[in-house]
Amino acid sequence: MNWIETLEARWQAWWSELESREQRLIGAAAALVLLALLWWVGLAPALRTLSAAPAEHAKLDAQLQQMTTLQTQAKALQAQPRASRDDAVRALESSVRQSLGPNAQLQPAASGEGVTVAVRTVPADTLAQWLAQARTNARAVPREAHLARNAQGAPDAPAAGGATAARAKNGERPAVRWDGTLVMSLPAR
Repeated sequence: MNWIETLEARWQAWWSELESREQRLIGAAAALVLLALLWWVGLAPALRTLSAAPAEHAKLDAQLQQMTTLQTQAKALQAQPRASRDDAVRALESSVRQSLGPNAQLQPAASGEGVTVAVRTVPADTLAQWLAQARTNARAVPREAHLARNAQGAPDAPAAGGATAARAKNGERPAVRWDGTLVMSLPAR
């Protein structure tokens, strides 16, 4: 006789000794435990997933839209006619003068393969717009970036005349500004 048969024999002996009312109560308790287990293991996770599905679907749709937009931009950049290196340098010089003004200086890179743009106290949004413009118009992309946040543009830096406190009182955040250099790669010769 193995241990399973022994256990079954003990169970049957114990069960037959119980009154019918106790047997019903134990059966109801077992059914309740089984029902709770079915809920926690089977139904609750599925219902949670089902209730979260619309939000997850919307998030994935937004990601798909963003990826489609990036794909369209990439295809538009690939479809543009190839620019010469000289045209790219002229377009980059023009965009530096127009977008960054006196806060930037353009010079040939040490390696001779691109140009270095040195920036001083350039607002972050202006720099981001200029980088997009440089990529589109001059087909120049940053190869190296050595940027540091300018202390005057830091949110917790004290400004002359209490300007930071006045901006904070009005709910405005001071603009983030950057100093440093960008080495831009240009189209091949």
